[in-house]
Amino acid sequence: MMALSEEYFNSNPKFDGVCRRVFHTDGAEQADRFCSLLKAHRECFGVDAKEFYSSPGRIEIIGNHTDHNGGKVLCAAINFDTLACVSPRDDGIIEVKSAGYPMLRVDVKNPTFSVSEIGTSLALVKGVTDYFIRSGKSVGGFCASMTANVPKGSGVSSSSSFELVIAEILNVLYNGGKLDAIFKAKASQYAENAYFGKPSGLMDQSAIALGGVNLIDFCDLENPVVEKADWAFDGLDIFVVSTGGDHSNLTDDYSAIPAEMKAVASCFGKRLLCEIGRDEWEKSKLDIKNKVSGRAYSRAEHFFEENERVEKAIGAIDSRDEKTFIDIVNASGLSSRYKLQNTYSPTGRNRNLENALDKVVKIDGVVASRVHGGGFAGTILVLAEKSAESVDCALKDMFGSENVFKLAIREDGATRLALEI
Repeated sequence: MMALSEEYFNSNPKFDGVCRRVFHTDGAEQADRFCSLLKAHRECFGVDAKEFYSSPGRIEIIGNHTDHNGGKVLCAAINFDTLACVSPRDDGIIEVKSAGYPMLRVDVKNPTFSVSEIGTSLALVKGVTDYFIRSGKSVGGFCASMTANVPKGSGVSSSSSFELVIAEILNVLYNGGKLDAIFKAKASQYAENAYFGKPSGLMDQSAIALGGVNLIDFCDLENPVVEKADWAFDGLDIFVVSTGGDHSNLTDDYSAIPAEMKAVASCFGKRLLCEIGRDEWEKSKLDIKNKVSGRAYSRAEHFFEENERVEKAIGAIDSRDEKTFIDIVNASGLSSRYKLQNTYSPTGRNRNLENALDKVVKIDGVVASRVHGGGFAGTILVLAEKSAESVDCALKDMFGSENVFKLAIREDGATRLALEI
C-alpha cells in the first residue's frame, strides 16, 4: 500500500465522498485536519502513514438508565470522532501520540495492569490489548498519531471513542478486520472497567462500534441483541447541550439508581428487572410498592415504561413517523425527570439540568428535549426543526457557544477509512 500525501486530501474526489458520509462535511473542511495529522505522524515517527481510522462519539436517544438492569436502549453514533493516522510496525510495540499529551507506549507481549495508571489513556490501550490476548486474538505493534473533536465532558463518550479506535486498529492490522462490533465493544468495556478503573455498562462502546441508530437489548449482558434502525428524519437537527455542574460528588446518586432497581427485582426473586415480565410487574406492583421505597418503585416503573418507549421509537423511525417519535422522546424526558428522578441531586445542590430543560422548551423550533445520559449534572439532548435556524443561536446565547454541540447521525462505527490512492 502506498503512503498517503497532503496532495491526496486536497484534490481527491473520493476523499470528499468519505467525508460527506462519515463527517457530514465536504473534503475541503476536513483536509487541514488530515494533512496536519499526517505531518505530525511523519515528524513524530519518521515514517509515512498508510491508513486512517475514525471512531465516533455517541448519543443516547431513549433508554435512560435501563442497560444496567438488562433493559433496552436506542442509541446512535455521531459525526464527532477520534481520528488516528496509523502505520504498522513489526517489533510488537504500540506507540500512540496525541497533540499536547505524552507518548503512550505498550509492549503487546506484556500489557500488565498498573495501579499507578488507573484513569489514564495508557490504561485504556493496555486494557484493549489485554482483552484481545485473553480472547485468543492476534495483536501486534503500530504507530498512531491521534486527534479528537469528541467534546470531553459532554456526555458523548470521548473515552469510549478512544478505546474503540485502538480496538479497530488491532482488528484490521492483525485480525483481518473480521471481529464483530460487539467483540470490539467488550474489549473496550474491559479496558475501562479493569484497567481504567471506571465501572461502565456496554451501551457506550456498542453504540460506537456499531454505527448508525440501533436498539440494543441488554437482557443477556454477554450477548446483547441488536436491531438496526433506518434513520431518515433529515428534517431534525440534533444538539447536545452541556449545562455545567460538577459530577465529582454524585457517585452515590448514580449508584443508587441500579441498586434501587435491583432491590425491586429481588422482591420477585430476580437479579435484574429485565427478568420480570411486564404482565408480572403489572400484576404485582401494588404489593411491591409496600415493600420498597417510593423512589425505588418509581424508578422500576420508569424501567418498564422506558423499555416500551424504546420499542415504539424504533417502530416510529422505521415507519418514518416523525411526530410519534418526537412524542416518545419527550415522554422519555418526562419519565426521567419525574419517575427516574435524575435531573436534580440534593447532594450536588445543582439544578442546572432542570433549569436548562425548562428553558429550551420555550425556544421556537425546539420539538423535543430530555436529560442525556447519567443525569444529575451534565448534558441534555435537544431536537429541533431544521428549518428553525435560530435554534442554534438561541442555545448558544443561553448556554455559551462552547457548550452547544450540533450533531449528525453517522452510519459508520469505528472503522478504517476507505481512502484509495
